[in-house]
Amino acid sequence: MIRKVEKTDIPALKKVLDSSELFPSFLLDDMISDYLNNASSKDIWFTTIDDGNPISIGYCAPERLTEGTYNLYAIAVNKKNQGNGIGKRMMEYIENHLRKDGNRILIVETSGKPEFALTREFYIKCKYLKQAVIPEFYEEGDDKVVFWKKLI
Repeated sequence: MIRKVEKTDIPALKKVLDSSELFPSFLLDDMISDYLNNASSKDIWFTTIDDGNPISIGYCAPERLTEGTYNLYAIAVNKKNQGNGIGKRMMEYIENHLRKDGNRILIVETSGKPEFALTREFYIKCKYLKQAVIPEFYEEGDDKVVFWKKLI
């Protein structure tokens, strides 16, 4: 089951982050604060539940100064649960959610480093089009690769 994140999910989501090494889990509290405390937040945090426990994390938010465009900033599955189609189902969940709310576009960004090759292949398999490469965006030698998908 995939659903929106609840406050009680935070400890398990930090374990997902530690397992996947997406970003340091101590950053989660600040990142998710507006979503949890602001009823008008347009941010979307979502997770997959298995045996009552969150085993994945996803986060997207609207792109400023656009109409109907969201950016998927994070998606990760606990390392022991990877390779079972959970990431694909999470992408379908967020695309359908955004589409239902009348949003037009979802973009995703990732690193151009060789160790992110599987991540880039994942987005291509999910029918995202590679639209841009911004050289040395994250740091010297680490390009930003931008993928795009029209939702409607």
